[in-house]
Amino acid sequence: MSKMQLGPFQIDHPFILAPMAGITNSPFRRLMRRMNSSVVISELVSATGIEYMGQKTLDLLKFHDEERILGLQIFGEDEEHLVKASRYVEKLGADFVDLNLGCPVPKVVKKGAGSAMCRDPINLGKILTAMVKSVNIPVTIKIRTGWDESSRNALDVVKAASDAGVSWVAIHGRTRAQGYSGEADWDFIADVKAKSPLPIIGNGDLNTAETAVKRFKETGVDAVLIGRGALRNPFIFDQSARLLRGESFPKPQAQEYIDLLATQQSLLAETYPERSAMIHARKFLAWYSAGFPGCHEFRKKVFTIDHGDVLWSEAKVFFEKAVSLRDDKFLDEAFLMGGHG
Repeated sequence: MSKMQLGPFQIDHPFILAPMAGITNSPFRRLMRRMNSSVVISELVSATGIEYMGQKTLDLLKFHDEERILGLQIFGEDEEHLVKASRYVEKLGADFVDLNLGCPVPKVVKKGAGSAMCRDPINLGKILTAMVKSVNIPVTIKIRTGWDESSRNALDVVKAASDAGVSWVAIHGRTRAQGYSGEADWDFIADVKAKSPLPIIGNGDLNTAETAVKRFKETGVDAVLIGRGALRNPFIFDQSARLLRGESFPKPQAQEYIDLLATQQSLLAETYPERSAMIHARKFLAWYSAGFPGCHEFRKKVFTIDHGDVLWSEAKVFFEKAVSLRDDKFLDEAFLMGGHG
């Protein structure tokens, strides 16, 4: 399949790793690029944190050239901080800066950031214009359908973004009030896409390759973001790309999971001190194992093991046995509905 155009970028296919708080760190982004995600985006990083140069904040912005095409995502409500953060992201060498306007978490929204900013598209447009003018790299945004069912104003936000010079808009198909409950409204996303002057990326409930391809084709969006689906099925990007090309894809075997785990173990060890690497490893192993026979017992074990080598060894034993016994119907079930950005 020939490359596709997304804003100013040529991409291999339309299946992109969604930004997720506490999840899409640099090692995971590198892993997902190797697993054939066409673009990756960081977890949300505070523009105010960047202003004050907090080390924890700056650590979240670290990346590897292997990740390209890479966007670093920022959030905040202060125009000056957002402009300075955009410039800093450009200085670091990221390919684009993404503004989170979709986060529904109360501690973000109560300050006027995240999805709260979309309640006033006119003021938002002024902030976006300032951001776009301040950098030479593309500025993109991620939003929700609206604040609640009575104020689904995504199209107004898209038009304000277009006037400001934003390169594309990603839309999660739920309102802020929904959080991660209910179902993503892809009909609404399709309607916005049909009327939008900008490229639109759809997002929400893409748990299988079949669903990702179906939503991409049916809605006419320019690409789709896959988030939680990649935690249950880290092979989903390659599977989706194959399916879009009209190819079949084999069910992942135990050795593919073992190779994946070995790669992630190496990337975590390269990036973090041993204790931090362990904390991240536990989370990902718990997510990957969801739906496998014996996953509950395995997850309990994961959070009691204190030595990294033992942890990864146990994971290898688990997946060697469990992969052949798994029924993939579980992939369609709700997962991580608490949300991650």
